Amino acid sequence: MEEHRVTQIAAVAALDEPTRRRVYDHVVRQPEPVSRDEAAESLEMPRTTVAFHLERLADQGLLDVVFERRTGRTGPGAGRPAKLYRRSKCDVTVSLPERHYELAGRLLATALQEAERSGDSPRAVLDRRAYQLGRDLGETARPAAGDRDIRATTLCALEAHGYEPRAEGDEIVLRNCPFHTLAQENPELVCGMNLRLLDGLLSGLGSTGLTAHLAPTPPHCCVRLRPSPD
Repeated sequence: MEEHRVTQIAAVAALDEPTRRRVYDHVVRQPEPVSRDEAAESLEMPRTTVAFHLERLADQGLLDVVFERRTGRTGPGAGRPAKLYRRSKCDVTVSLPERHYELAGRLLATALQEAERSGDSPRAVLDRRAYQLGRDLGETARPAAGDRDIRATTLCALEAHGYEPRAEGDEIVLRNCPFHTLAQENPELVCGMNLRLLDGLLSGLGSTGLTAHLAPTPPHCCVRLRPSPD
């Protein structure tokens, strides 16, 4: 998760250079992939300059590289395919503080689809799916923990998913809500989903000795992790 976030930030930072941004804007506005020569001619820039920026944009995942024969010929004598650039299929988004609205959207959409098929309550399906996703995330984080103790593992897992955890005595406060705007508009639905997600995360991590509780304390996340009752 952290590596992905660093990559996304680097991609956005790459567009801060004005010339590179011009090259990027030109490529994504074209209906077909663009060659170095075509971009250089359209932008009235040296080919070497355009080539440098196109490669940098491709390295950052902002453009995809494809090879095509523009002549339409095939076989011997058709020539080498041209190296072309087009908008990347990957989305690049950066939010500060960290938000995960796409995750919430997937949970809500799949829960609605399953509810329509099964006839179950959409809320019940959402809770079930959120718990299972959280459990999957916890199980994924657990073997990566190595020799770290379970509390450190829990903090790292929460940090990786944008919660900005902070230990306060035996409890863990989550300083950031990854679903902040949605939770502000639909607190009962989204906070309930978040609670089940964190229930699942703790279950997947193993014996954390912690339980997730709804304890809204704006501007923090509505969930707080407290020691499990004996």
